[in-house]
Amino acid sequence: MLDVTRLRVIDAVARHGSVTAAARELHYSQPSVTHHLARLEAETGAQLLQRVGRGIRLTEAGRLLADRAAEIIGRIDAVDAELAAHVGLSAGRIRLAGFSSAIGALVPAALAQLAAKHPGLEVSLVDTHPPEAFELLRTGKVDVAIVFRYDETAPEPPGVRLHHLVDDPLYVLSSGPSTLAGLRDATWIAGCDRCRSHLIALCAAEGYEPRIGYTSDDMVVMQALVAAGLGVTTMPGLALRTHHVEGITASELPGSRRHVYAATYGEPPDPPPIAALVNALQQSALQDSAGR
Repeated sequence: MLDVTRLRVIDAVARHGSVTAAARELHYSQPSVTHHLARLEAETGAQLLQRVGRGIRLTEAGRLLADRAAEIIGRIDAVDAELAAHVGLSAGRIRLAGFSSAIGALVPAALAQLAAKHPGLEVSLVDTHPPEAFELLRTGKVDVAIVFRYDETAPEPPGVRLHHLVDDPLYVLSSGPSTLAGLRDATWIAGCDRCRSHLIALCAAEGYEPRIGYTSDDMVVMQALVAAGLGVTTMPGLALRTHHVEGITASELPGSRRHVYAATYGEPPDPPPIAALVNALQQSALQDSAGR
């Protein structure tokens, strides 16, 4: 049977790419890390590491085990958090990941509501894009992930359950009222990979490929570039309500929406703290929609 401590060791080595850094993170000595890796190779009967100069790298078997180790460790840590809160909602820890505009528009009200009802719950938060958030969810490093998808976005990873929050309208930002068809010759500012793909799909429906001159997923930077007359971009409503530069015209794109969800992992029902957070996010989304 594989030892969890040794799985933590190979996970740390895989993430840091060195025994020294793994030892530092785990508060072990280097010989101790090396010993655990040797024992892990003996237990599995597979070569997990290769010497490369003065360093090491994982073999294909090592990468496979490290990937599974990350998931196993994450699930163990998630169970610890769930058990800590099993006695009720008076205590416990919830780990949340989300993208910046949702964090700015939906999360503060949700966390304030949660704190008022369950002051013993501790919530941590990380700002990240959907693909990274799904990986954190899969490996048990977060309990809830706020994500978005477009109609053409690839399906979510197996085991993920989506709880609908809001359908977020999309806008074109420019110096004056605009349509996609009228911006054929414009310079575009593209966002993250998921948003860039949607922009390309929208422009393709108008018969052209956008000329992308700038790339940023920072809503402040994107709007500053538009305000300076350097380009145009698309931006969802949540982002615009969080930050909107004067002098920029936002023209809604009819029928274009991104769908925002709270994602959880595994079979239902969700543990009480996770269900309480999802419910608070849904209530915040309803209040936000009603207040537009």
